[in-house]
Amino acid sequence: MNIKVGDKVRFLNTTGGGIVRSFRGKDQVLVEDEDGFDIPALIRECVVVGGENEMQVHSSNRPRVQPQPQVQQPMPKPQPKPEEVKVEETAEGERLNIYLAYLPMEPSKVMQDSAYEAYFVNDSNYYLFFNYMYRNNNSWISRYNGLIEPNTKIFMEEFGKEDLNDLERVCVQLIAFKKDKPYSLKNSISVELRLDTVKFYKQHCFMENDFFEEEAMVYPIVRNDVPEKELLVSAAELKEAMYQKAREDRHAPQTIVKKKSDGAVLEVDLHITELLDNTNGLSNADMLTYQLDKFHEILGKYAGHKGQKIVFIHGKGDGVLRTAIEKELKTRYKQHYYQDASFREYGFGATMVTIK
Repeated sequence: MNIKVGDKVRFLNTTGGGIVRSFRGKDQVLVEDEDGFDIPALIRECVVVGGENEMQVHSSNRPRVQPQPQVQQPMPKPQPKPEEVKVEETAEGERLNIYLAYLPMEPSKVMQDSAYEAYFVNDSNYYLFFNYMYRNNNSWISRYNGLIEPNTKIFMEEFGKEDLNDLERVCVQLIAFKKDKPYSLKNSISVELRLDTVKFYKQHCFMENDFFEEEAMVYPIVRNDVPEKELLVSAAELKEAMYQKAREDRHAPQTIVKKKSDGAVLEVDLHITELLDNTNGLSNADMLTYQLDKFHEILGKYAGHKGQKIVFIHGKGDGVLRTAIEKELKTRYKQHYYQDASFREYGFGATMVTIK
């Protein structure tokens, strides 16, 4: 006889019966009587009843579902841990070469409304903890910080032209290390840079580079383990440097400036180091373009000052800037008179233009 949970049974050897609620072992069941009590009974002493002989049980007790025996699930096999990507080291990567890179999101709109992307480039065999921040009055505000793996670049942020004022002074602090292997100790580094934000408006300032398929403006932070500019300089070191410069200036030959009777002569030094504080990322062609832009700017400013003499100091060098200036004077500014400036004062390194 098959008895199941929920069957109504009566006892063979005694009065009573009820509903089977559960099993005890192989030969016993628990039977709930009409008063709600569970009574153990042998299976062989119970008979299933039905029809008009069906027994009434306590109305408040609904049949309970027999809990299913738990099937022991096989233990999951341990999954192998994903292997870390092996860092491919290079001989040159043992020296830190770290860069900031800026890319226009729409190169064709650099002069109008293009936004920009900022990347941190780690061209070395070292992991780097780094913090990228900008100066706000006398404080610094972090723009991005994190960990970057060896020989990788990481996207930091997207920004628009309205954010360029915040990027005039930026700073990067970093700590270099390797994982699970010996390495040469690198000093922690803090470098402050001044970005020429005007370049972000000039498409030619974004150039081909080693790190992106797109043209980018790349600023070195560390080159061959040497930081571009240490930010942490003690007051004593700064004071000594100022005194040293004063001593050198005192012993250096002094240029005698004479007043000319024929009126003031305007001197414009077109050496790139006088025009820009930082030429990182600029090619020779870019620097020449910048120098010629300054040349055009000055001539345009004094176009109405007839008789004004302007000496453009371009240096002797390889003659590229001098040749470019003469070409402009022969074609675009044919109305003006020009000649070599005083050899005694400038050697072969200057051209004097008289506004006509």
